[in-house]
Amino acid sequence: MAQLPRNPYDINQLLDGKTVVCFAPEMLASTGVWQGNNPFDYSVPTVILQLALAFSVNRILIFALKPLRQPRVIADIIGGIMLGPSGLARNLNLESNIFSLQGMLVLDMLGSIGILFYLFLVGVEMDIMLVRRTGKKSLMIALCGMILPFLVGALGSLTMPGNQIREAAGSSRSFIVFIALSQAVTSFPVLAQILAELKLLNSDLGKIALSSAVISDGFAWLLLALAVAFTKGDTSSWVPLSVIVANVVFVCFCIFVIRPAICWVDRNTPEGEDFNEVHMILILTGVMICGFITASIGTHAIIGAFVYGLIIPKGRLGSTIVEKLQDFVTGLLLPLFYVKSGLKTNLRTIETSAWFFIFPIIFLAGAAKAGGILLVSMFYQIPSHEGVTLGLVMNAKGLIEIVILNMGKRMKVLDDQAFAVMMVVSIVTTAIITPAVTAFHKPERHFVSYKRRTIQRSKLEAELRMMVCIHIPRNVPTMINLLEATHPSRKSPICIYVVNLIELTSRTSAMLVVHTARQSGQAVLNRTRNQSDQILSAFENFEQYTGGVSIQPLTVISPYPTMHEDICNLAEDKHVAFIILPFHKQLTVDGGMKVTNPAYRTMNQNVLANAPCSVGILVDKGFSGSTKVASGAHGTSQILVFFFGGPDDREALSYAKRMLEHPGIILTVIRFVPGKHTSRSTFNHQDGSNGQGSLTVMTDTERARQLDEEVLNDFKSATHNNGGVVYEEKMVNNGEETLAAIRSIENIHDLYIVGRCQYMDSPVTAGLNDWSECPELGTIGDILASPDFSFPVSVLVVQQYVGENTQVELVTPETPSRQKDIFSILNVHHRTPRQVKLGNS
Repeated sequence: MAQLPRNPYDINQLLDGKTVVCFAPEMLASTGVWQGNNPFDYSVPTVILQLALAFSVNRILIFALKPLRQPRVIADIIGGIMLGPSGLARNLNLESNIFSLQGMLVLDMLGSIGILFYLFLVGVEMDIMLVRRTGKKSLMIALCGMILPFLVGALGSLTMPGNQIREAAGSSRSFIVFIALSQAVTSFPVLAQILAELKLLNSDLGKIALSSAVISDGFAWLLLALAVAFTKGDTSSWVPLSVIVANVVFVCFCIFVIRPAICWVDRNTPEGEDFNEVHMILILTGVMICGFITASIGTHAIIGAFVYGLIIPKGRLGSTIVEKLQDFVTGLLLPLFYVKSGLKTNLRTIETSAWFFIFPIIFLAGAAKAGGILLVSMFYQIPSHEGVTLGLVMNAKGLIEIVILNMGKRMKVLDDQAFAVMMVVSIVTTAIITPAVTAFHKPERHFVSYKRRTIQRSKLEAELRMMVCIHIPRNVPTMINLLEATHPSRKSPICIYVVNLIELTSRTSAMLVVHTARQSGQAVLNRTRNQSDQILSAFENFEQYTGGVSIQPLTVISPYPTMHEDICNLAEDKHVAFIILPFHKQLTVDGGMKVTNPAYRTMNQNVLANAPCSVGILVDKGFSGSTKVASGAHGTSQILVFFFGGPDDREALSYAKRMLEHPGIILTVIRFVPGKHTSRSTFNHQDGSNGQGSLTVMTDTERARQLDEEVLNDFKSATHNNGGVVYEEKMVNNGEETLAAIRSIENIHDLYIVGRCQYMDSPVTAGLNDWSECPELGTIGDILASPDFSFPVSVLVVQQYVGENTQVELVTPETPSRQKDIFSILNVHHRTPRQVKLGNS
C-alpha cells in the first residue's frame, strides 16, 4: 500500500491513481473509550469534533474582524487556513487524530453539498430581468471589468514562479485560463456585503455595481464551464464540443420541461395554503439530480444546481424554498466549503520568490479592473470619483473565485503553491476594498433646503409630507388608524412615504439584496417579499378608500445600527415634515409591554438625534382593531392632548389641530399651568424654535410663554364653534400633583398625544424624571406608556425639529447624576438638528 499523502485535507491527491486507501465499514461510530476504542479512529466522532472546532474558530474570527468591517468570507477562509497545515495541524499529533483522513472525506462531502445548495439558492433569488432594466451601462461595466483583469492575469501567469506546474498539468493553456479567470470575476455575494457595510447598497452606485456583478457572475459561470470542458478535452478534440452540446441540451431541458412542471405546481397551490410536502421534496431532489447530470456530462455539479435554481418561478414558491433552506445552508453548510478551501491552503508551500509575485498581481489586476470600469463610467458621464469607487468594489473576490481555484486544483491544473498563492491574493484583494473605499470615497451630501420641516410651519391647505416606518405587519393597523385620524382631504392633502424597514444581516447580504426601480420600493429579496406585500396592500387599500392621501412605498435594507442614516436621508430627500416610528415594545395579552426587538429602540434614539424634521414615536396599546377611528355616523374616537409648554408640545398641538375636521373624533386639550405655590424664579426655559435658522437661546420665561400663548390662542380661535373640542386647564404646583391629575383623567380616550420634552426645569414636572425608564419618550410620555399606568391607551410622543444652527442645552437640576438627564443638544445644524444623549445613566 502506498503511503498516505502528506496533506490529508486535499482529497484530490487520492485521485492520482497511485494511492490506495482502505476503510473498514465498521469504523464509523465508536463504542466508547470504556470498550478500549479511540474515538479518533472513527469517522463520526472525528467529524463532530472537526465541525465544532471549525465553527468555534470561525465565530471568533468573525467577532475579531467585525471592527475592521470585513465580509464574512474572510473569516471563513482564514479560519480554515489556521486549522490547516499552515496553522494548528502543523502539530503531527493533531494532524493524525483530529484531522485524520476519514474525517476529512466526510467534511469534504458536506462542503460540496453546501456549495451545491447555496448555488441553487443564488439561482432562485437571482432576478435575470434586472439586467434588462439596467440597460447597456451595467453590461459594458461588467465586460470591461472582466476583459482587462483577464489579460493581466493571463500575462501574470506566464511569469508566475513554479513553471513546472504547467508542464505537470499537461496544458499551459488551462493554467493560464484558470489564473486569468480567477482575477477577472467579481463575487456578487461578497460585493453585496461590502456595499451594505459602506452604506452604498441603496445608492445609484450600488445599484449599478450589483447589476454589473450579476452579469459578471453569469459570464464567469459560462467561461468556467467552457474552461472545464476544454481542460478535459486536451487529448481529444471532440470532447469539448460534446460537453458544450450536452450542456446546451441540459439547459433547454430545464427550461422547456422542468420549468413548466414546477410552474404547474405553483399555479395549482391556492393562495394562503402551504405547498404540498411531496412536491417540495421532489423540487429539492431536483437539485441533486441536476447536479449529478452536469457532473456526468463533464462540467461540475454546481453548474446544474445554479441553472436549476434560475428556472424556479419567482414569488411564493421561490420564497418558500428560500425560507426552508437558507438558514441551514448559509449558516451551516456553506462555511464548511470555505473552511475546506482554507484547509487545502498550505502557506508553507509558497516559495520566497512567489511571495514577491503576490503583491504585483494584486495591484495590477485590481488597477486593470478599476481602470477599465473608470473608462466606461466616464463614457456614461458618471462622476470620476464614483467611477473609481465602482472599480474598487468590483474587485470583490469570494465564492466564484474560490470555486474556480478549487476546480483547478481538483483537475490538477494548479498545484499546492499556485493554489495557496491565489488564495492569498483573493483574501488580500477583498480585505483592502473596504478601507480603500472608505479612505477614497467621500460622498457629497447635497443637503436639501426646505422650510416646512415641522407640522407647525406646514400650512393646512398645503400638502403635508409624512414618513411612516414599519418593521412588521403588526405595526400597520395602528399606523393607518393614526393617519386616518389626521384627516387627509382634498383641501388638506397628505403624502405618506411608507418605509418598510428590513434588517440587513450577513445572512441576507449573501443573497440578492437588490431593489427594483427605487420609486417602486419593492424588495426583490424573496425572504421579505410576502411581508412587504402585506404591508403595501394595507396602505394601498387605505389610499383607495381615503380621499386626499397619496402613498409612496419605499424599502430600507440596512443594519439596525446605521438604519437611521437611511431614514434621515430619505426624509430630507423627500422634504418630509414628520416621521412616525413604532415603539420598541408591544402590548401583551395580560396588559404588559414586551420588548419586540432592542435594536428598534436604538434606531428610534438615533432618528430622534439626527432627523431633519419632526419625529413621533407611536406606542401601540390598542389604537387599532376595535378602536378603529370611527366616522361620525358610527361613533367617536377620543383623543387627548397634554400641553405643558415648549416646542415639542406646540408641535403636538399643531398635529392634533389637523384632526379637528374629522367627524368621528372628539379632541380634548388639557393644559397644565403652574399653581400659586410654585417657584417661578426657577422656571427658566430654553427654546430655539424661532424658525429663523440662527443661534437663539431663550432664557426669558415670558418670551417662552408668549410662544405658547400664540399657539394656544390660534387653536382656540380655530375651535371656537367646534363642539367636538374640549379645552381644559389644570393648575398644579409640583410633579406629584401633575401625576395625580393625569391619573384622575377619565378612562374614555383612545389616544394620548404629548410633546417629548416639556419645560425641563418646570416645577410642574419636578421629580418625575427620577423614574424615567424610556427617556426617548420624554417625562410625560414615559409615564403614559408605562404598563403601570392605569389605562391601556396608545400614546404618540412628538419631538419638533428645533431649527438650523441652534444650540440648546436642557438640564434637569433634580437629577444631576444622569449626565444632564434625558439629553444634551449641542452644536446643532440642519443636518443633525439634535445630538441627543439617551438612555439610563
